Amino acid sequence: SIAMAKFYGPVGYAERSEIRPGVWEDTVIERTYYGDIQKDTAKWREGSDRVLPELSVANTISIVADAYVNNNFHAIRYIHWAGSNWSVSEVQVERPRLIFRLGGVYNGPTAE
Repeated sequence: SIAMAKFYGPVGYAERSEIRPGVWEDTVIERTYYGDIQKDTAKWREGSDRVLPELSVANTISIVADAYVNNNFHAIRYIHWAGSNWSVSEVQVERPRLIFRLGGVYNGPTAE
């Protein structure tokens, strides 16, 4: 059998909180997970609206889910892997695991 690469790293979640009456803001928190990298591919995306090509990955990372991720997978914004934060483009629920498909580099708010 082929050995899978291992994953260990933070997953960023956006939690909605009311900072003043009627004013809501996303606060990003991170939780760390162990898992497996099931697919490891990358490509450069080029387009007429881009000055420089953008790297996009089509990796899938499978983690053993805990109660928090099972209840909050809709709030996941990024996974930190290979030195960068990557956006999560798809979540597949295969209990007891969740499988994340990564997209482009994530440039939004991160945990402090």
